[in-house]
Amino acid sequence: MANVFVSHRTGDADRARQLAEAVRRAGHAVWLDEWEIGLGDSIVERIERGLAGSSYVVLCYSSLGVMSPWMSREWMSALARQLDGHRVRLLPLRLSGGDPPALLADIKYADLAADWDGGLRQLLAAIR
Repeated sequence: MANVFVSHRTGDADRARQLAEAVRRAGHAVWLDEWEIGLGDSIVERIERGLAGSSYVVLCYSSLGVMSPWMSREWMSALARQLDGHRVRLLPLRLSGGDPPALLADIKYADLAADWDGGLRQLLAAIR
């Protein structure tokens, strides 16, 4: 079982939740903001803990983009940790359109917008 952090924009919350539920059903521990941040919690502290404890950060990008302040911090933090030698893997997913950030253009992504089931199979195969 792997620890998986799902990073997404608020506008993609329904699809991100659907994805998180599928990953959880496959037997993995999933960090999703709406499941892990409660009323009165420090948002920054909860996200920091979630990222620090994750082996995989799933970057859900869409036609809404990936450059929201929170989402940008999440995936950039994961990339920096990866480049520093930490065992974290960034897994980009295309939810509904759009392009990955230029910095991640060389990383293969799963295309859930074109084929949800096929993209989900690719994601689950990448999570070990």
